[in-house]
Amino acid sequence: MYRSHTCGELRIEDVGKTVVLAGWVQRSRDLGGMTFLDLRDRYGLTQLAFDMETNAILGEQARKLGREFVIQASGTVIERSSKNKNITTGDVEITVTELKILNTSKLPPFTIEDETDGGEDLRMKYRYLDIRRNPVKNALLFRHKVAMEVRKYLSDLDFCEVETPYLIKSTPEGARDFVVPSRMNEGQFYALPQSPQTFKQLLMVGGMDKYFQIVKCFRDEDLRADRQPEFTQIDCEMAFVEQEDILNVFEGLTRHLLKTLRGIDVA
Repeated sequence: MYRSHTCGELRIEDVGKTVVLAGWVQRSRDLGGMTFLDLRDRYGLTQLAFDMETNAILGEQARKLGREFVIQASGTVIERSSKNKNITTGDVEITVTELKILNTSKLPPFTIEDETDGGEDLRMKYRYLDIRRNPVKNALLFRHKVAMEVRKYLSDLDFCEVETPYLIKSTPEGARDFVVPSRMNEGQFYALPQSPQTFKQLLMVGGMDKYFQIVKCFRDEDLRADRQPEFTQIDCEMAFVEQEDILNVFEGLTRHLLKTLRGIDVA
């Protein structure tokens, strides 16, 4: 492993431990006799400290590191003299004893900060850099948590998640299909599903009375504020139920998501 801990993990109880961290250089501060680096990964930031009096060669090496350099740093956890309450690791820092550059980086085209100077077009061009920013990263993590909670809640109600095909016959729905040519059957095409409607009805006929799927759908239609060519939906079907049963299940799912992920109680 390239690291023993993540950059958001260390706390005051870890003082004295020898650790290895790996991540991206967020920023550096040269204070003459000391150089400080903020090392970032998905989990947070940890401050690295380089003392020029103790190890001048290592300190000079640290001063040459640029933003977004990928590095590995080994050292000892110590208590910070000037604590930072804005980050979870703000009570400690690492006195670095060994530094390894895993990869260099050109100067990023925009700053990797919550509030960035990169316009939307620029950030989309360098999407892999934009994902390093907390707002985008946190949105991806939140979406993951929603999917996990949806699966847990519906599974506890005996719903079965079934993966349905993407290459299907065209069906009459509200928009045009995206079509995919068939290599084996020249001149014929598959359609990409606008929804799994046909398949979930087949599942009901087959006795799978509670189905769900977090599914990708495709519709070849003009863009609107709430429409795009591909989107993901929580798709469900139930058999032997009435309208009130459906409302109770999915009102319950909505309440569960709000409570679990946002701490909001809805009566």
